[in-house]
Amino acid sequence: MFWQFKSRKETARLRGAQRQRRSLLGAALTALLVSACGNNQQTATSPSPGTATSPTEGGTLVWARYGDADSLDPHRTTTTLSWQIFDQIYDTLLAFNDSGEIVPNLASEWQVSDDGREVTFVLNERITCHDGTPFDANDVKYTADRAINAQNPSVTRGAWGPIESVDVVNPQTVRFRFQTPFAAFVSFMADPFASMICDSNQEFGDQFGVSRAVGTGPWQLVSWTRGDEIVLDKNPDYVRYGRPVQNEGAPYLDRLVVRQIPEAQTRLAGLQTGEVQLIVNPPLDDLDAVRNDANLELHVAENTGQNFFFEFTVSRPPFNDIRARQAVAHAIDVDAALRVAFDEGLVQRERCPISRGVFGNDQEFCAKYGYEHNPDRARQLLSEMGYGANRPMEVILMTSTGDNRERMVQVFQSQLAQVGINAKIETMDIGTLNARVKQENERTSGISTFDMMDWAWFDPDILYQLWHSPGAYSGYQSPELDKLLERTRTTVDATQRREAVNDVMEYLLSNAVHIPLYTPGSLWVYATRSQVQGFKIGPFNRPVFNDVRLQ
Repeated sequence: MFWQFKSRKETARLRGAQRQRRSLLGAALTALLVSACGNNQQTATSPSPGTATSPTEGGTLVWARYGDADSLDPHRTTTTLSWQIFDQIYDTLLAFNDSGEIVPNLASEWQVSDDGREVTFVLNERITCHDGTPFDANDVKYTADRAINAQNPSVTRGAWGPIESVDVVNPQTVRFRFQTPFAAFVSFMADPFASMICDSNQEFGDQFGVSRAVGTGPWQLVSWTRGDEIVLDKNPDYVRYGRPVQNEGAPYLDRLVVRQIPEAQTRLAGLQTGEVQLIVNPPLDDLDAVRNDANLELHVAENTGQNFFFEFTVSRPPFNDIRARQAVAHAIDVDAALRVAFDEGLVQRERCPISRGVFGNDQEFCAKYGYEHNPDRARQLLSEMGYGANRPMEVILMTSTGDNRERMVQVFQSQLAQVGINAKIETMDIGTLNARVKQENERTSGISTFDMMDWAWFDPDILYQLWHSPGAYSGYQSPELDKLLERTRTTVDATQRREAVNDVMEYLLSNAVHIPLYTPGSLWVYATRSQVQGFKIGPFNRPVFNDVRLQ
């Protein structure tokens, strides 16, 4: 078939005629997509207000957060504060539905070759960028080439996998070729860090991601005042193809203002007075007050992809001995610690090395290979190693600040002491903790450490990032584990890949390398004014505003 490539300017002139047909086309296409179903991605609690009026379209919503973005360039940042903004500006080829399953989005379909080395996407037609230029396969190629270009300081290069080439087959078709099969690629195409950037952004030079950002998403950048606020206006031409929302067109709101208010109490006060309509992370000690306020509503993220766990320094005794790691696993009572540290509904007990909602998570399977609370067995293991009442095992337990994790490790400290493990707690910010873990793994003497760490990702490929040598994050290295991890990357058949992931989880759990603790929603609690209707936390903690109306 002969495909005619039109210039961007020529196609842009046709945009007016295309827009007239676009809403009908969007409705027809979305009717054909896999419908969003399954578990709700948030828990909302609040008494019903006494009097309610019908929600209306238009208006401005002010969202207060604890910090600011550092970039709106998906290739220059990995922070949640950044991607939660550019996730509104850009869109992705694929999307996660409410169940965390992959569905079409900018791409209407995709195909993986039998050998897993080619992935081809067919794009929906008549999608426009915020500047009116058409979105097509050239934009996809521009985005991918920019992300993997060694000359571009892209922090997401590794997530794109071993790409050999990106080829524009025709305006609506693009093909990715890989040096080796890369099973995580398809799911990555639904992640904000795989956001599609319109190639007109190259005109902005260093201002791209700072003062200018052109995408195809439901919101377009108006202004960014560093350290103060980001202003987004709705994209009037937006058509929803795969985002987990009901509204198939442009957002109902006219404007979204994202404001930086570092202090949690100040954010809550602003919500209570109506100065802002949405906040993230209200003070955990004040959640009951939020629940009992008829003017407020609480939203707790459920499918966050985040997982807290214990990992151990194995470069020296005692944790280079599996019995020491098993003793810790048997000594702690995770359920009891969660009851002390968190309000009911804020966290879920996790038994797998990957979080709930992520492909491969199977609580029943993981429970077979994990460790139940058994203090007597912990004491027996310690006795075998020569520890006892007169010689407790001395270790350091490290964690980062924030949330209620400090309260959590204090409970663990008490439980460990009951079996003869003296754990000194050291708390630090997350950046310092990451550096400290690396330093401890390089030491071969001194008091050994273990830490309560958390990571969030949408795919079991996170296990490869954490545990594959030589760059294994925790320092634990094993040729057997490396082979198991490599299979999770190169196996593209879903059933076989699930088996490969199971093999990795079985190894990590049975060897007490990775001790899962909990999946938090507590890190991502949102509160709204009761006038805010339709706010939603999508899969993997993605706030979406397409359905929001003000009452």
